[in-house]
Amino acid sequence: MTFAYPFVALGALVVAIAFAALAWAAERRTRAAALDYSQLAFLEAVAGRTPWSLAFAGVWTAAILLLGLALARPSVQAVLPVHDGAVVLCIDTSGSMASADVDPSRADAARAAAATFIATVPAGTRIGVVAFSASAIPLGPLTDDRATATDDLGRIPPPNGGTAIGDALAAAADLLPSVGRRAIVLVTDGVNNAGRDPLEAAQTIGASGVAIFTVGIGTNGSGQLIPGTGESAEIDEDALRQIAAAGNGTYARVGDAGELRSRLAALAQTTVRERRHVDLALPAAIAGGVLGTLATIVALALGRFP
Repeated sequence: MTFAYPFVALGALVVAIAFAALAWAAERRTRAAALDYSQLAFLEAVAGRTPWSLAFAGVWTAAILLLGLALARPSVQAVLPVHDGAVVLCIDTSGSMASADVDPSRADAARAAAATFIATVPAGTRIGVVAFSASAIPLGPLTDDRATATDDLGRIPPPNGGTAIGDALAAAADLLPSVGRRAIVLVTDGVNNAGRDPLEAAQTIGASGVAIFTVGIGTNGSGQLIPGTGESAEIDEDALRQIAAAGNGTYARVGDAGELRSRLAALAQTTVRERRHVDLALPAAIAGGVLGTLATIVALALGRFP
């Protein structure tokens, strides 16, 4: 928590402590006077009054502190959901996505996880889907209709061709608006071997305020070959980490369909959240006012007001 006027916050603390000390001192004087008074009934009344008095003094102290802190303009940084964000899923459809090291295949696991992502994003989020292999193809415009976005997944082509990650990022960026919370989620299993340089594309996109999250699917060193070729199905994890870093996002590698679904479900929430300053002055003032007012009303009703 930070304060716009920290010295005011310090002053509020001093005043609250001073009030508590005065209330305690007044209560001690009352008890001392009662001990000197010869009437037993008066002594018993004072003894019964003490817990109530201290309780009310504690509440009034809290109220004074809250009202003083409100004047100091407290605020906190919090990660909050954005209900009008925009995110584009980039799904790799290169030939290596036909590999079956992820059951039933990398392509099928990616499509199912993408459906989970779409179902999980907060209402109001606009979603787009880009399929890419040696080139990138937007499967539809941004939409906040989950059924429409899910239908777009049905147009993902079967695995074939090379991997143009840079082109996919550029196509995703073209779908996004120029302002607001914007993100790209890249799901790939390969090494870039076509199109523009992905790191340069990521740096340009990241500089415009778009967050980039990368997910590598598959198992490096598994010995799996890209179907129809003699090439190993590998992931360039270093490149994916650099792409995510350029977009102030994160990278994760997943090795099975369940893990991929869980990762995309988590990203469905992360991608449409942003860090904001939350002003606590009004809540503190309301809380302090309510506490002080209620304590005073109850104290008067019970005849416990000092």
